This record gives sequence, structure tokens and C-alpha cells, in this order.
Amino acid sequence: MRNPFLAGAVVVMTTAALAACGSSAGGNGPEAAGAQRPAASGPAVPGPSAGTPTPPATPSSGEPEAPEAVGPSAPATGPKTPADEITPATGTFTKKQQEYLEDRVPKGMDPAAVLQTGQETCDKLRYLVKADRDTAVGAIATDEIPDAADAVAGLCPQHQDLVDEAAYAYPDGTHTGKKLRAGAYRSASPTTGCSWQITGAGGKELSSGTSDTGTSRTITIPKPARTFTSTGCYAWLPEGAEG
Repeated sequence: MRNPFLAGAVVVMTTAALAACGSSAGGNGPEAAGAQRPAASGPAVPGPSAGTPTPPATPSSGEPEAPEAVGPSAPATGPKTPADEITPATGTFTKKQQEYLEDRVPKGMDPAAVLQTGQETCDKLRYLVKADRDTAVGAIATDEIPDAADAVAGLCPQHQDLVDEAAYAYPDGTHTGKKLRAGAYRSASPTTGCSWQITGAGGKELSSGTSDTGTSRTITIPKPARTFTSTGCYAWLPEGAEG
């Protein structure tokens, strides 16, 4: 269950804002599109689960604005355009953009549209980092921002630290065996229904707890742990996991 922290965070990114990310042969990040991008608003930041009321948001001055939902949530399947045939309708792609697009552009699709999807992932991460870094890491760990690792590696490497931390995080669910790493973890954007349980060999309970305040909690997963179950806590981020 998603925390209401982002329930009202989604606002429209204007066409002018997207145009500002237009073609630039020397750009390195999502702000340098490298090709003319379709006039459209960006994808939504991670939000509440279905059924959660989402009131209109009016960010206070100084707060970053989040892009709005658009575009496919997963890469299209089927035959791909050969790398040497991936060219923009106008302008040029940077080397990194060209590398990101390789084996990602379905036959017949405008490569700029595929690039825009990756750039929007970077836009969401940039927004979330400014709003709440732990939520940004949690959104990657829970796959609320799919394909984040590829987008970051190819288009916004300044966010690689988020991807690296998310690799050691635990989203809500049950985690067992070798997937468990001993160490301290803090909950990222927990709901008021956050609960967890850690069990050892034979299902013996080692620790458990709840948090009805929606504030972050810190727990320790001991080396004897065999199963870690979390509900309503969104994700647990490492604070010094042991190998």
C-alpha cells in the first residue's frame, strides 16, 4: 500500500517545459533531448494505490513540480530498429542517447518517443529527489519507476546512487533465504498500517512490530533471520547492511 505522501503531487508539465529539453548535440542528461520531443506532458510520479482519493495538488512556492502520466509503462516488444538506422526527425542524438536507444526502438516507431520515455523517468527521479530522497529510492526498489536502472545509466547518471541503494532495499512483501542481508534498515514513506515480522529457523519469531503514525522506523535484520515480511511500509532502505 502506497503512502499518501504523493497523493496530490501530480501536476501538469507544460509543453513549454518539454520544449526547453529540446535537441542539443552536446547534452548529457534528460534536459538535453538530442532531438525534437513530442509535445506532451510527462509520466506520473509514484502515487497511491487504486482507490486512494487523489485531490488536486497546488505545490507551495519553491517545491518542484512533478510530471503528469503519459506514455507506455513498459518497452514495446517485437522487431527493433537496427542501431545504424536510429535517427531523429530533426537534430541529432548524443552518443549516450544513441546507446540508450540501441535495441529499444520498435520497427516503425519514432525513436524520439522512446527517448522521451527514458527522459521522463529521469524527470520523475529528479522531482522525487528534491521532494524526498527516500521515496525516490523506494520507487525504484518497488518498481513504481520501471526501467530506472537503464534510464539512469544512459540518460541521467547523476542519479546512479539512487539505483545502487535501491538494489539493497526491501519493498513490501516476503523476502527469504539468501536475499536477506543482516543490518539496519529504515522504512521509506510508511503508511499508518505499516507492520513487519522477522523469523528465523523453524519459523521462530525474532522480532516484529507496527507503526501507526506513518513515521519512519528503523529495524535490524539479524544474521539468523530466514524470513522478513513487510506490509504497508512501502520499502526498507539500508543503513549499513552486512555482507
